[in-house]
Amino acid sequence: MAKDSQFSGGKSHLEMGLQEGRAVLQLEDENLVNSKHNDRRTFSMDATPQISVFDADTDDVSCKCVWNNILRQMQIVLFTKKLNLLIPCGPLAMLVDKLTDHHGWIFFLSLLGIIPLAERLGWATEQLAFYTGPTVGGLLNATFGNATELIISMYALRRGMIRVVQQSLLGSILSNTLLVLGCAFFGGGLVHSSKDQLFDKGNAVMNSGLLLMAVMGLLFPAVLHFTHTELHFGKSELALSRFSSCVMLVAYGAYLFYQLTSQNSLYMPISEEEDENDGIPDEEEAPEISKWGSIIWLLIMTLWIAVLSEYLVNAIEGASIAMSIPVAFISVILLPIVGNAAEHAGAVMFACKDKLDISLGVAIGSSIQIAMFGIPFCVVVGWIMGRPMDLNFQLFETATLFMSVLVVAFMLQDGTSNYFKGLMLLLCYLIVAASFFVHIDPEAIQDKPKKP
Repeated sequence: MAKDSQFSGGKSHLEMGLQEGRAVLQLEDENLVNSKHNDRRTFSMDATPQISVFDADTDDVSCKCVWNNILRQMQIVLFTKKLNLLIPCGPLAMLVDKLTDHHGWIFFLSLLGIIPLAERLGWATEQLAFYTGPTVGGLLNATFGNATELIISMYALRRGMIRVVQQSLLGSILSNTLLVLGCAFFGGGLVHSSKDQLFDKGNAVMNSGLLLMAVMGLLFPAVLHFTHTELHFGKSELALSRFSSCVMLVAYGAYLFYQLTSQNSLYMPISEEEDENDGIPDEEEAPEISKWGSIIWLLIMTLWIAVLSEYLVNAIEGASIAMSIPVAFISVILLPIVGNAAEHAGAVMFACKDKLDISLGVAIGSSIQIAMFGIPFCVVVGWIMGRPMDLNFQLFETATLFMSVLVVAFMLQDGTSNYFKGLMLLLCYLIVAASFFVHIDPEAIQDKPKKP
């Protein structure tokens, strides 16, 4: 009897356990059904249902969601950076151009209006790179990284201002190699003053070699011109420039292919360093807007920069007279600083985070883009447009570029940086800026646009 009572007791406990299990399962099933029902209701609120009695209400809801999404993206793009406070300067420059002929104010306001647009253009390119992957993202950065300088150059080239094109592209190289890299070294060295910052020496030496190759392409036409050793005077120099430009474009294409496919590219040390030091990706590495939003804003910023660039180029000579500043100083110093405004901030920020490889990729990589792609591209486009754009940057400009690239190459050869190296690069840039402030370009008179 005891065994039966024990067995019946155990059986009753078992039955109670089974009943509790059924109750739990039933409760979970009910919760699952309710959650699915709620999910359907939520989905019906977010997306437009195919079959609904209240079609008008759902259309209003979907339109409201689209409008809210547009407003959210506009808030992210236009109101998240303090630098965007300068955006109204662009329309103000257009208004001043319509009402007055004060070229100094038109140039100054256009210059200020382009600065935030250049920064937002780089930001939109980075956002799109999140969706395209590293290979296409690298190509996008290579294409739009110096879009501001290229757009300004295209407008100046169309107006026959060849010297402005040459000097602005030259100034972009000088600004990146001396000013941007100098600020990065100086800022990173002050933050990490107790040690020397390290970067990939192999990539730095290779990039220095590419810059020296670009200098060689610019040096030979100038030497050919000033030594009067042309086979056909006035023609050999231009033919050599066009041939060298095609060679440099091929070299730049090979450089891009190598960087995007080789394991020793600039991006590999960056990712490895982040994995070892951080372990968790930074919050800023997540996309902030959608893929199509990135494409649309990229087009909007490019078109707006193109519009302001026309006003900027048209006001250069008038601004030079109104402000008593040489055109060479405006072209070599002021215009490149505007185009490289976003790169200044990015390079210094990454250097302060001890990610010097990224800073070098921004500064030296942008210089290579201009030297190996931007300048040859303008020569080829001038060839198509019938403009005699060549690689003869005159003796003064070529010597300045040659010495600057040599200084940077010696700074990068040991793979370390500190604030003193950054200070030397900044002082070199001050010497260059002062030199162009007192420099008179004898060829600028020939490039004045003809009145229709």
